[in-house]
Amino acid sequence: MPNVGNDLHPYLRHQMMPTVWCPGCGHGNIARAIATSLERLELDLGHVVVLGGIGCSGRTPFYFNTNAMHTTHGRVLAFATGLKLANPSLTVIVAMGDGDALAIGAGHFIHAARRNIDLTVVLYNNSIYGMTGGQQAPTTPRSFRSTTSPFGGIEPAFDAVDLALAAGATYVARTTTFDFAEMPEYISGGIRHPGFAMIEILSQCPTYFGRLNQLGDAPEMIEYQRNHTVMAGDESQIGRDDLLGNLPVGIFRQEIRPEYTHQYAELSQAQGGDYRA
Repeated sequence: MPNVGNDLHPYLRHQMMPTVWCPGCGHGNIARAIATSLERLELDLGHVVVLGGIGCSGRTPFYFNTNAMHTTHGRVLAFATGLKLANPSLTVIVAMGDGDALAIGAGHFIHAARRNIDLTVVLYNNSIYGMTGGQQAPTTPRSFRSTTSPFGGIEPAFDAVDLALAAGATYVARTTTFDFAEMPEYISGGIRHPGFAMIEILSQCPTYFGRLNQLGDAPEMIEYQRNHTVMAGDESQIGRDDLLGNLPVGIFRQEIRPEYTHQYAELSQAQGGDYRA
C-alpha cells in the first residue's frame, strides 16, 4: 500500500486545485495513482507529457506539473502518436474515458495497439458518460440505467481488456479504485513497458451511474467493485460461475515485441534519413 504521507506536491499544479470532479468520483484516486507512479519512477517531468480528450477524464492533464495537451473527443491517441513519433524520448501518458476510447475513439485505440506504439493509456471506466449528462456508454452493463436508457440498456458492455488483447497491445491490465495499491503498480509497469500499454481502471460515478442504478454513494460503489471483480490468473482456477456477472482484474499480458517508433527510425536510417529514436 502506498504511504499516504508521500509528498506528491512536485508532481501537481497547485493553482489548478481543487479538481472539477464530483465529490466521491473515483477519478481523483486515479490521478493520485498517476502522480504516485511518476514519483516512484523518478521521471524527469520535463520529458513527460500527459494528454486527455473530452469527458471527465479529459481534465486529468490540467493537474500535473508536466507537459500537457487537451485534445478533441476520441482523437487523443492520434495526438499522442504524433508526439511520440516527433520525439520518441518522451514519456507519453494518455488519460482516456471509456466513451473517449471505446466509442468515437475506438478506431484510434485498436490501431495504436496494433502498431505497438510506446504509449501508456490509463482508461478511466465509470460505465457512463459522466460529464455530458449520464448517457449510456459502450461500457454500461446490460440492463443498467442511464439518462438515454431509463428502462435499462439492452446492449452488452464493451470489454476494453478483450479489445486491447485482440488488437495486439503488449501490456494489458485492469484494476479498480478499490484496489488502490495496484493502481500505481500497474501504471508504473505500463510506463516502463516498451510498447503500447493499456491499464483500465473501474472508477465509481455516484453522481450519475450510482444514482440512476441505486448503487448508493461512493463507499457503497467501491464495495460493489470489490464484490464484482475476481483476480485473473490461471483460468482453470476461475470457474464459470465466478465469472458470471463479474470482471477479472490483474495483468493479462506483458510481452515484448518490436515497438513502432524504433522500427520507423531503423527504416528511415536504412534509407538514408536522419530520424532518430
